[in-house]
Amino acid sequence: MTSGISRRARVLAAAVGTGVLVPLVAAATPAAAATPAVTCTSAKAGLAAKLKKDITAALATRKGTVAVGLYDRSTNTNCTLRASSAYDSASVVKVTVLATLLWDAKKTNRYLTDRENTLAKAMITKSDNAATSTLWKQLGMTKIKGFLTAAGMTQTKPGANGYWGLTQITVTDEQKLLKLLTAKNAVLSDNSRAYILKLMGQVVSSQRWGTPYGVPSGVTVAVKNGWLQRSTNGWRVHSVGAFKGGGHDYVMTVLTHGNSTMNYGIATIQAVAKVIHKDLAAS
Repeated sequence: MTSGISRRARVLAAAVGTGVLVPLVAAATPAAAATPAVTCTSAKAGLAAKLKKDITAALATRKGTVAVGLYDRSTNTNCTLRASSAYDSASVVKVTVLATLLWDAKKTNRYLTDRENTLAKAMITKSDNAATSTLWKQLGMTKIKGFLTAAGMTQTKPGANGYWGLTQITVTDEQKLLKLLTAKNAVLSDNSRAYILKLMGQVVSSQRWGTPYGVPSGVTVAVKNGWLQRSTNGWRVHSVGAFKGGGHDYVMTVLTHGNSTMNYGIATIQAVAKVIHKDLAAS
């Protein structure tokens, strides 16, 4: 009996190695090969097809797992790829932390204290981890979850035990947050939105990579990036950005993991950002 099983295993292994299709293997192939496709819609004729083609081409040779979100108010354009796939947030969650702080302050009709302003600025412009941990602890899980509920960010799961960088995020929810920052709404006051975008516009130059890559001149940029290496899935490298000008008003999220290095992840994000900026500018 044993030899029969091992012989079958050997035959299977040999067949797989030589590319011969064994029925058992063939049955599993379609699911494994079903790479999700970029989907785009737009009110602007031809734009959706162009974006789909160019984003797909930008990712064709890239390794790792990439999720993309684009929304342009001006042309009612939406593009998504793996919109509901969960990623470890790394420092991208810092925008959510600041939004929660402001949302909570608004409820009691108070301004941020000088201390909170200092922490917020360090957290967003320099991606300061200690400042983030201080604010995360101050807010606590109840307030963080309260903001996520108010914002409709139902797919975001805050990291446990103070590990804010392991918060689970998706393109869908990051795009919801960026939309809240860039248009009037009942969750965040106009002053709060302006404050967050101002700090995202003052990120130190060494951290302004990612979604702003290839942005046309005259377009304002607000960005927050995240990067984290773990034993599984290599480097997580993410970038969220809001852009306005040149007849467009758009937000973009690119989340990646399975990168061999941080720079590899950055290059993947920038390949996507470059074609998005180019296609929107030409439309």
